[in-house]
Amino acid sequence: MMINAFIFDLDGTLLDSEILWCKAMEQLIAKRNLPVTSSYACELVFGRSWGDVLARLRQDYPSIKESALSIEQESQSYYDLLHASMDIRIHSSIDLLKRLARRYPVAIVSGSTRRQIADAIELMEIRAELQFYLGNEDYPRGKPDPSGFLLASRHFGIEPEHCLVFEDSSAGVRAAKAANMHCVALCRKGLPSQDVSMADEALADLVDFDAISYGVDL
Repeated sequence: MMINAFIFDLDGTLLDSEILWCKAMEQLIAKRNLPVTSSYACELVFGRSWGDVLARLRQDYPSIKESALSIEQESQSYYDLLHASMDIRIHSSIDLLKRLARRYPVAIVSGSTRRQIADAIELMEIRAELQFYLGNEDYPRGKPDPSGFLLASRHFGIEPEHCLVFEDSSAGVRAAKAANMHCVALCRKGLPSQDVSMADEALADLVDFDAISYGVDL
């Protein structure tokens, strides 16, 4: 096994943010006096790209006709209020990213928009560590389609089988394996369960990542 590049998902892997996006979307729907449950909001958000979230939202709630930009801005305002009083950074994951970046090319591939990713990068203070990042606008189909990861492979100039992905969702793991990449799933306690059985291994915390087992020199 030879790993030459690393890809991190964002929400749920580097930031403890997916549950906040669930609450933000729940608020957006409830504000319109439409029926919604917390479990539906989580099913809507977890592991999905922003484009897929919007498409599902319009399918399930045809009365929501605002533009994609308007919906994004409204949900962002709810999200910002929710995380203003808490630290949503997953410090052990960010620390691993920084350690890997000292020796290997590292990127973020996320279903969030590029603007959301850019804001997150500033929050985590990792701009210097990243070769690039890819968001919802950069590839045609969201996870579990592998197109985002395959595009990252081309950007790296490294074959997919020499890339390792850190993911937290079933869709993300499936996308990584469909791209023929190695995948480590982050399964943090207290969050909605995801089927990550296709991953090469699952960890409760990326502090436990065993670089040596992947032939990685840290």
